[in-house]
Amino acid sequence: MSDTITFEKLQSAVAGDAVAIRSRLTLQPAGGEGDKIFPPSYAVEGSTHKYAVENRQIGVSDKISTTVLLDSVASQANRAELALLEGWERGELVFPVPFVDFTETSGVTDYERLTVLETPHRLADAIFRDSLLNGTLFRLSEIGRSITDATPRNATALFRYSPTSLLFGMWDSTGPKGGLGSRFQRSYVSEIIGFDASIGKKVGSRIDPLQIEKVSRENRVFKSRDSAEVWTHDPDLAELDGKKQPVLASRGSTTGEAGQPSKINHGNIPPSIDSLAGGVTISKALQTTVISLAALRRLRFRGFNRNAEAAARTAIAALGIAAIAYQHELDFDLRSRCLLLPQHLPRIEMLTRDGSAGEILSMDRTAAVQILKDAVSNAATEGIGWETEEIRLVPAPKLIELIRRSHSISTEEQVAG
Repeated sequence: MSDTITFEKLQSAVAGDAVAIRSRLTLQPAGGEGDKIFPPSYAVEGSTHKYAVENRQIGVSDKISTTVLLDSVASQANRAELALLEGWERGELVFPVPFVDFTETSGVTDYERLTVLETPHRLADAIFRDSLLNGTLFRLSEIGRSITDATPRNATALFRYSPTSLLFGMWDSTGPKGGLGSRFQRSYVSEIIGFDASIGKKVGSRIDPLQIEKVSRENRVFKSRDSAEVWTHDPDLAELDGKKQPVLASRGSTTGEAGQPSKINHGNIPPSIDSLAGGVTISKALQTTVISLAALRRLRFRGFNRNAEAAARTAIAALGIAAIAYQHELDFDLRSRCLLLPQHLPRIEMLTRDGSAGEILSMDRTAAVQILKDAVSNAATEGIGWETEEIRLVPAPKLIELIRRSHSISTEEQVAG
């Protein structure tokens, strides 16, 4: 039975005993070995399928496996952030999470709030840039200016207000410096791949219980000018095009000609075979997660001594440990028909400079919560604590107007479509 990771072990690893922390988790389809799963699909013209398939070297042997990407580095980072958000919302993980509050601008977005763990570019995202902190545009506020000035050689402000941006990486490309804004390397890297991938086929068809068949040219269906009615038989009640001609129904299924029942989701759809995105079978899946301690040690915190800098790095690493633990408990339902089951509990390896795996440690949510608490306490003792006050922004009027105009255009296009 392996030992459980503790704050002291993590602190020692970050201080210099290890180069990286690695977690490798074997997974299988929920339907059992050999059950078909569906990877993310990509549009590649001329390809025989829509999946990211490549040959990879397995271990130090000469074995080559045909692998398929099941979840990319970017997607895994997003899932890890949502896992941390889950812990933060439960009150189990305590760390600064800036957010933009949309509750007072109902109707412009489905979100009540957007946190730094949900925006594409983290704290450097345009959503934060175009929001107000205490009535001031974020980048003109004291916090915003300090974020603009932050660099890997002076990451104190970003650590104080948004430590997860240091863990998952950030490029300040939307701020006052544009493309010259600071880049922070991601220290947390994870992906899930499937081994020995075999591309499959997917079949589809639809039998209409009303047995509605194609109609004649004289009895086609039209797009109704009354959106609530959707369609009509009567050309006089149809929406008119630019030439004042009735518009044939073209919604719903992409099969069949305009004006036919299939365009309004009636009628049969003949059986078909999809060989471009028909799923895959694999021998196993593997999630590999690496927290680069070497990358964390390159972060500097101006104005603080070495002990404080080490404490800050340890706190960031503790967030990474929590992300691994919480993501495991949120399960691996990656998308429709791609539910994977772990084959063992999560465990981590402390990778040393001699290339060996080092100590293998078990972990769970309880241990991760305690490690983060100890790391935060230690950083505060060293004088480099996190912001404890809520960092709440509201969307600027110009952002609200931009959202409304965009939604209005989209609605008009859907009606005209």
